[in-house]
Amino acid sequence: MSKSIADQAIPPVALVTGGSRGIGRAICDRLAQDGYAVGVGYGSSRAKAEEVVDRIREAGGMAAAFHADLGDHAAIPGLFVQVERELGPLRALVANAGILGTQARVDEQTAEDLTALFNVNVLGVMLCAGEAIRRLSTRYGGPGGGIVLLSSVAGRLGGLGGLVPYAATKGAIDTLAKGLAAEVAREGIRVNAVAPGIVETGMTSDHMRETAEKSVPIGRVGQPDEIAEAVAWLLSPASSFVLGTTLTASGGR
Repeated sequence: MSKSIADQAIPPVALVTGGSRGIGRAICDRLAQDGYAVGVGYGSSRAKAEEVVDRIREAGGMAAAFHADLGDHAAIPGLFVQVERELGPLRALVANAGILGTQARVDEQTAEDLTALFNVNVLGVMLCAGEAIRRLSTRYGGPGGGIVLLSSVAGRLGGLGGLVPYAATKGAIDTLAKGLAAEVAREGIRVNAVAPGIVETGMTSDHMRETAEKSVPIGRVGQPDEIAEAVAWLLSPASSFVLGTTLTASGGR
């Protein structure tokens, strides 16, 4: 029987990008409950990230905050070096950070805005995955581990009005999860994705809430904790035969 995370003498380290608020915040809390030392990645609000860190530490866990702008590609390798220097060897990556981009029709988008969106939501995630693989893969002498990418049902449904480019980035994440899982499965790494539906976060508008009430079978928006549970399961031994999968958590949408 595989040893549970909580039973390990040295806490395994999980880096969660976009961990200071919303879904990322809930994921950090949940992984800390499972015994991970959590690297709380943040883009702009160190104060919010430190709140997450303080709460985890007060509960007896280990955590530290790290600046992580996925649009700054040159800084991504240094992020992983800092996490391992402060917390220890990486065992899991949750690529949660993302932006909505400019809400407008495709014919009204600019190259500058689209580039910024794809730089964060696709290229930044790919580069983070690459850094994680170089640390986790048995090919590089690593111990193996897990990678969970945050997608969205928008990648399958095409997105709400004005958010087609955002949906396109999440479609790319679904493809990345499937292809990358096959690429590194025999190197001790399980790659999966979670596709939330409309979830109550700082990016949730009144229009999104109204859409959820009318079109989501369960009749409401999701809560960050519900998405965090899906992520925790995919990183746990309970999902040991699951890889290359995008797990939908959308209330039936």
